[in-house]
Amino acid sequence: MAATMTCGACGSIQNSDTPDAEDLIQRSDIRIENRRMTPEALWAMGRIGSVAPSPDGKQIAYAVTYYSVPQNKSNSELFVMNADGSANTQITHSALRENQPAWIKGGQKLAYLSTESGSSQVWEMNPDGSGKQQLTNYDGDIEGFSFSPDGKKLLFIAQVKTVQSTKDKYPDLDKTTGIIVTDLMYKHWDEWVTTAPHPFVADFDGSAISNVTDILQGEPYESPMKPFGGIEQLAWSPDSKEVAYTCRKKTGLEYAISTNSDIYIYDLASKQTRNITEENKGYDTNPQYSPDGKYIAWQSMERDGYEADWNRLFVMDRQTGEKRFLSKGFPSNVDAFLWNSDSQSIFFTGVWHGMTPIYNVSLKPDGWIYQLTNGLYDYGSIALCGKDLIATRHSMSEGDEIYAITDLDSKPFPVSLFMEGGPERFSSTDSIRPDYPVKQLTHENQHIYDQLDMGRVEGRWMKTTDGKQMLTWVIYPPKFDPNKKYPTLLFCEGGPQSPVSQFWSYRWNFQIMAANDYIIVAPNRRGLPGFGVEWNEAISGDYGGQCMKDYFTAIDEMAKEPFVDKDRLGCVGASFGGFSVYWLAGHHNKRFKAFIAHDGIFNMEMQYLETEEKWFANWDMGGAYWEKHNATAQRTFANSPHKFVDKWDTPILCIHGEKDYRILANQAMAAFDAAKMRGVPAELLIYPDENHWVLKPQNGVLWQRVFFEWLDRWLKK
Repeated sequence: MAATMTCGACGSIQNSDTPDAEDLIQRSDIRIENRRMTPEALWAMGRIGSVAPSPDGKQIAYAVTYYSVPQNKSNSELFVMNADGSANTQITHSALRENQPAWIKGGQKLAYLSTESGSSQVWEMNPDGSGKQQLTNYDGDIEGFSFSPDGKKLLFIAQVKTVQSTKDKYPDLDKTTGIIVTDLMYKHWDEWVTTAPHPFVADFDGSAISNVTDILQGEPYESPMKPFGGIEQLAWSPDSKEVAYTCRKKTGLEYAISTNSDIYIYDLASKQTRNITEENKGYDTNPQYSPDGKYIAWQSMERDGYEADWNRLFVMDRQTGEKRFLSKGFPSNVDAFLWNSDSQSIFFTGVWHGMTPIYNVSLKPDGWIYQLTNGLYDYGSIALCGKDLIATRHSMSEGDEIYAITDLDSKPFPVSLFMEGGPERFSSTDSIRPDYPVKQLTHENQHIYDQLDMGRVEGRWMKTTDGKQMLTWVIYPPKFDPNKKYPTLLFCEGGPQSPVSQFWSYRWNFQIMAANDYIIVAPNRRGLPGFGVEWNEAISGDYGGQCMKDYFTAIDEMAKEPFVDKDRLGCVGASFGGFSVYWLAGHHNKRFKAFIAHDGIFNMEMQYLETEEKWFANWDMGGAYWEKHNATAQRTFANSPHKFVDKWDTPILCIHGEKDYRILANQAMAAFDAAKMRGVPAELLIYPDENHWVLKPQNGVLWQRVFFEWLDRWLKK
């Protein structure tokens, strides 16, 4: 049964109906002892998903996903609240996984996805949860949707078959499990590829769809792009006459070695398509038309094959075709963006110095970029709600909640001003306030946070071996006593070019590590965004180079502190962080007493051929290992962790999922086998049903238990 929660800013969560089943997965009423974060507490938290303000700016709909560890599954529900956070009401109570709310019919109805009919279809209901009606009956699951601005069309995403199966070729062998492979990209992320997502357009009469058209009819390409693309990669023009879509029109080997996607414009009347980004050879993604229809914006990377290239904001004048690099003054990635209602500026988020604020850039030619928010937070999705900006926000101490950034029609002094040449900071002591007011609208997990003590988060700048300054986050135990000595963990980030910002993870959660009385050292080592393009690119082709020296700088500097027990240091990480652990195990000179590597690369030569997205291996490793005259590639493969196993002398835990097709599980198995054959204490945790992440509740709890049992065994005894 759903619990009623009271919070000051959002009022009480009201129930609009009663669930039919007692085992319905809803908000948890967990009780926590000792005020310490536990795995069960993490999995009891509701996770806020998509957020949709109403057209009149008076209400906000949003989705929350809940998990049950005993049932080992999840459920999503929908909520509606007033724009100020009051009258927050849960409007669904079912096991039908309602999600992706969107206001339609002038704000009179809420559209959403539901499995009530047996497959994922578009439904509508009143904003109070009554009057549910199915709008689509498509033969297959609908994965995302968007109604046209005039309300007469529906754009939706569904899978189409693109690969002939063995049973198609040999119908008499209808029980065979063999898979015949003739080209690359036969696996992607965690699936054997047999389908591709396509965008479909249908007429909508207010109650049902008709005349369904596959925009990519007969083409074997993806739009949106796997594995993570969604409806954000598609957009309606304001006049409802065009659809812009993201697509990499390649298959097989060509797909595997290229990131060259483009923005295509599909004209509904003529059914003709044109490419507006053909000259750019890297990623072009996520188109958005300006409200007045004069412009179209998108995110763009310049170089083919480089998936972590500078992600830039581009704008094109639809009449003249003129294109502008609008975010040129911001030396980091544009992570998400949103047109302002006047079509004269764009809001966007991007990491800078370990935080992800909200910015605004004008279409004026001055190129100035204003930072609008401040603080130790990461802002995520953004949407306009009347005169306010609605955003999700999290930190190392709190998961996503919904916030309103208000008074956008006022002119407060910005926190920072970015322009070509770098940012200029402004002091909060200036006579004009430094940023816009921010109001928290939801308190989804406040009843859990109220039972927990969180550790302090501190940023430290450290001098690296080459004389640069590196920001390192330090997270302390909740009841930190500087007169005591604590075991300390070096956290190695993955990506490899993912920021160590104010992220909140339900697996790699710094607060649960701190709650187990560990100090965590999390450096923004070379190869992370948020410190300029040069810093971000310094890792490509240099996996065993300066980034590893940066790790040593971080842990060596912290080991000088009297409260850090330098004889009880551990090192943990996943993906590239797992590679880092394997590499450091052969180079650490007895600094560490325990290692944990999750989904890490152990043998670089095998990784070059095993990973499915070959562009990643080509760029990051510098080329193939058989290119004997390629100095960058040869340096990469000479630094493969498996070549230094003879120096392993420290206990190591290896974790991997067998559905991980980015880094195959045999990497962890080989590392474990090598450690055991070397006589090094080792343990292996294998998940047959998990990918590069750990997504099932009981597997997640097991991960945390094994993680801390291993660390405690070697660092606390």
